[in-house]
Amino acid sequence: MLWGVSFDATPLSGVVVEFLKTARRFAARGYDVHLDLGYDIKADKGAFFRPYRDEARLLPEWVTLDRVEGVARIRGYDRGFVDRVLTRFVQAGDRTLRPEIDRIAAELADRIVATWERLGVTLVMVENGTLPENVAYTEALYAAIDRYGARHRLGRFVFWRDHDLMWQSEPGIAKYGTFPYPGVPAPRNSPHIHYFALHEEAKARTLAWVPELACLDVLPNSFAIAPARIDERNAAFRRDHGIPADVPLLARITRIIPQKRLDRDLHLLALLPDAWLFVAGDVDETPTEHARLVELATDLGVRDRVVFGGWLTPYDTTVPGRYSVRDLLAHATVVSFLTSYDYESYGNPVSEAIASGTPYITSGYELYDVVYGRHGFRAPVLDIRARDLPDAAFAREVAELITDEGTRAEVVRVNSELGQARFGARVVDDLVDRLYPPPMGAATRLSVVLPVYNEAANLPEVLRTLHDQRAGDAPLDKSRYEVVLVDNNSTDDTVAIAHAFAAAHPDLALHVIHEPEQGVSCARRAGMDFAAARSRNRPDSDPGERFYLVSADADCRVDPQWLSELFAAMESSKAAIGVCDYYYNAEHFRGRPRLWDAIQRTLRCRAVTFALFGGFPDGKGFAVERDAYERAGGIEIFYQLQDGKFVNHLSDDWDFGIKVASGGDAITYAPRSRVEINPRRVDHAIDEVIAGRAYGSDGIIVMRDIRPSAPSEPVDLTEAEARQAWEFSIKDFTPKNTILPVLLTPTLLEDDAVIAFFGPDLAARLARRISEIRHEMRVVDFTPIHAYKTPSYRLYFEFADELFACLRRHVGEDIGVPPPLPPCLAEVPSARFAEFVRYYCEDRESGEAHNYFGNGGVF
Repeated sequence: MLWGVSFDATPLSGVVVEFLKTARRFAARGYDVHLDLGYDIKADKGAFFRPYRDEARLLPEWVTLDRVEGVARIRGYDRGFVDRVLTRFVQAGDRTLRPEIDRIAAELADRIVATWERLGVTLVMVENGTLPENVAYTEALYAAIDRYGARHRLGRFVFWRDHDLMWQSEPGIAKYGTFPYPGVPAPRNSPHIHYFALHEEAKARTLAWVPELACLDVLPNSFAIAPARIDERNAAFRRDHGIPADVPLLARITRIIPQKRLDRDLHLLALLPDAWLFVAGDVDETPTEHARLVELATDLGVRDRVVFGGWLTPYDTTVPGRYSVRDLLAHATVVSFLTSYDYESYGNPVSEAIASGTPYITSGYELYDVVYGRHGFRAPVLDIRARDLPDAAFAREVAELITDEGTRAEVVRVNSELGQARFGARVVDDLVDRLYPPPMGAATRLSVVLPVYNEAANLPEVLRTLHDQRAGDAPLDKSRYEVVLVDNNSTDDTVAIAHAFAAAHPDLALHVIHEPEQGVSCARRAGMDFAAARSRNRPDSDPGERFYLVSADADCRVDPQWLSELFAAMESSKAAIGVCDYYYNAEHFRGRPRLWDAIQRTLRCRAVTFALFGGFPDGKGFAVERDAYERAGGIEIFYQLQDGKFVNHLSDDWDFGIKVASGGDAITYAPRSRVEINPRRVDHAIDEVIAGRAYGSDGIIVMRDIRPSAPSEPVDLTEAEARQAWEFSIKDFTPKNTILPVLLTPTLLEDDAVIAFFGPDLAARLARRISEIRHEMRVVDFTPIHAYKTPSYRLYFEFADELFACLRRHVGEDIGVPPPLPPCLAEVPSARFAEFVRYYCEDRESGEAHNYFGNGGVF
């Protein structure tokens, strides 16, 4: 059950609408949603203790209006008390009211807890609770949260969002005191509360006030990004308000109060002789301001072109018989927001315009750049620090926007794209999924995580292979596994295809989540974190059962027994990580025998070393036991500089395996769990491979788009190119797969099978040399990312001939001999070879060793 409380004390305000947007996500999961409108909290709205009447008709049917029971029976708690606390305690600093505040807060807390207990509340959403309109109630909420959360052993079950704070709400009169606001109950660290600010500036100001506040994130107001259309329901909007059908219409959505500076709109209208202005706001809120504006419109000669249309229902609502803000925007030419400099906290009308595909104009109010301007949104902006009222130059800019269809279309396109990314409805969905993930079935033992970016062409077949998994001769029980698709900002039909597949295959649980930071490692981590958190909430699951996070790749197909074989290997070995077998379809390389031979030799080597050492995980297919995943700290994201910008390093899968292995956890190889690699990887990289470089250079390994623009021609390599490709591949393979395992886990060199592979003498000498190098490099972080490369590269050069003899003996004579040394090492005296190898491998300035060894894998 979700309990919401709004400190706004109105039935349908912007604050309530934002609550509805977030609560809708929980309602879709089966939560009962109860909302307290705050009538018994805020004094200045005139609804204190007033019973609900017809407010419910303004809200969705899945919302139940509710309030804390027995509040009216608390002695001394009434509208007058709340007014006195605000004026005397908060504004004037009169501390004589403190005992009375504490008594009433304690009684309020008792009643809040009793109400939550009766309803079985499991989630609480507080809207604008920090704004000190009612100090006693805020103190009571904190006390109730601590008591209820501890009693029921709840985590962060409170979603506390502040839309306005002291510096944003009527700062000119210091309504809530001055910094550091001694009369305001400051946010406090609690194991039960997650705080949200609307933007980075609000977050920074909050942390300046409460520096130790730990759990504070940014959550902007969100909007459904879809053009506002004229339809049958709203077609008569202009006619009903006496507005000609063919005139430009400026829309102003606002409270009619002096702080909103509606006089600016009237002065602008006087400079736009063909335009009309519609003001959507309650004319009865401040009658004197309405009268002043009517008089000004008359004096400016624009009264006949101004419509004070009264209160419209909020943007995201539909109420029978009432027009909404979105209906107005369907008819508007431009939205105006020429507001005061220091009054606005977010500027919802701007977002509403962007979301509806309507251009806007605005004043350069204090937070405009924070929320919109610096992010690239396009609009005429009135610099109110230089000129208080619109002038002819600003009017010309607005007139161009109104009349130039090309300009309007481009502005709408840019703003809509930015709006989708910054405050589209998905922003709330992603946050809710991350903090309050949906439940997982009791029988589920595996979550397959599939990072995707623009994979519309491949995705249907990939999802089919995941759906059609088998266990022996029978379909794999769909209740045993699920798929978590992580969309990484796709711009094609990837997400639509995923949703359509889920709808067509309801027997398989398919979750689609979004990761805004670009990079496969970020997407893989987001999916695994999402699945790991949800797995701990499986109902009636055996605490001793192991749960597995499985990585898959959106351009690879998995064999029918892939998941069942991987699961069996993990269950029997009790290893931390299970590594799959990977292969190519030979048909794709028909007519290219030299290339196919180089690929096959690499895969044969890998099969031998994986069987011996367990291998390292590859994102194309591996499983990790959930506790081991969390023990290792999850997928770690490394960043590199490329062209002056930080980018994700590509090898998060290998780096994760190294973290797990270096921590003492075992890795097992599941050779019958097989993944078919998309050959586009080879097709894309082969020109670079035969030129002596692959996924990066100078140590920079980043994700690139390897989708071919046209089908590759089946042209084989020349003998020289094939030799270069093989040498490049084996140089990358050998340090990683024959040296790195024993470098990370030296005790492997005491294992009989490992000794048999290396031979007793080489195994003993490797052990001694590893000990020496580890001691020599003890001040270096001996964990991913590049720290492991230097010692493994050094050991390769020192033992290359003997290592290749081992591979020839166990894989085949065609493995051959080590590729030629770098020319600089070929000239080094043998007595100083190890010394200069060290200099070569630690040459971090040039990255020569990275380039020599292939720097990221080949086949």
